[in-house]
Amino acid sequence: MPENTSAPRLCRDCDGFASVAITTGTRHLDGTRATLTVVCPTCKGTGHRAPALGFARVGR
Repeated sequence: MPENTSAPRLCRDCDGFASVAITTGTRHLDGTRATLTVVCPTCKGTGHRAPALGFARVGR
């Protein structure tokens, strides 16, 4: 009997690919490419859904 494993809770915006490196087209003096690293703004680069926020205490 196969065991059921739960699917990982991936971010729905980036689908688990939380950060990417984008080449700018220019090169450094040593010949390597200049890149920009961009992270997913929803999951803040973790690749997982943000935990549900709890109750906020209001008042005293």
